[in-house]
Amino acid sequence: MKKEEKILRVAEAKTYDVGTGIVRVDSQIMRILGLSQGDYVQITGRKRTAAVLGSHFPEDENRGVIRMDGIQRRNAGASLDDKVAISKITPKNATKMTLAPTDELRLTGAEEYVSTVLDGKVVSKGDVIQLNVMGNRVELIVTGYVPSGPAAIVSRGTKIVISTKAAKEQVSASSRVSYEDIGGLRDEVKKVREMIELPLKHPELFERLGVEAPKGVLLHGPPGTGKTLLAKAVASETNANFYSIGGPEIMSKFYGESEERLREIFKQAEENA
Repeated sequence: MKKEEKILRVAEAKTYDVGTGIVRVDSQIMRILGLSQGDYVQITGRKRTAAVLGSHFPEDENRGVIRMDGIQRRNAGASLDDKVAISKITPKNATKMTLAPTDELRLTGAEEYVSTVLDGKVVSKGDVIQLNVMGNRVELIVTGYVPSGPAAIVSRGTKIVISTKAAKEQVSASSRVSYEDIGGLRDEVKKVREMIELPLKHPELFERLGVEAPKGVLLHGPPGTGKTLLAKAVASETNANFYSIGGPEIMSKFYGESEERLREIFKQAEENA
């Protein structure tokens, strides 16, 4: 028997839900799928992940949205306003789980810390897990668990094994940034999303209306105000490649060399577009 599922639009998580592993849908969807607070759901976009269901928000009633944070969207292969399928699952408790870092690094004695952080959370194979270690963000990929299945629940009794070798899947630095990482700038994020995300995700709208999409966006302000972070977040949320160009990197005392370096960067960007 095929499990029942609903198609929902991805919305941004509330600040206090970020990093908790919780997603939220409206009460009508919960009734249709027979869901209750604390149940486990599978979320399918371009990839599959799992999450714990939290209580619904009254303002989300009949909107057909699922609130997910940046790491959940990344694990589901979805961006804001994308459509994902959600269904109820009953995962088993994992007796063992193996993880691998996304970068070459050695984590000694981190198993107990990981077990504490993930206690009560549900994971799927291929999920990226973010940890805060000594003020640095460390990412681990779930490479497997026992018993196998679409998802598994991590508990304090789960044996955690962290590989010393980096996972084959490599992620760019920009894909690690989400809108939740930006403190404030709500109005700026909204404007940039309208100008960049809409043309990238729905170019047919501009073709139909005969309107030319913006060729670029100029962000200006003092150093440290979030300009580069915002650009990285947009690239991450739209699954676009990100190239950061610093002035000193391209400057040269020789005639024409700076221009040549710029052309090379733009050529790389075009090839990877």
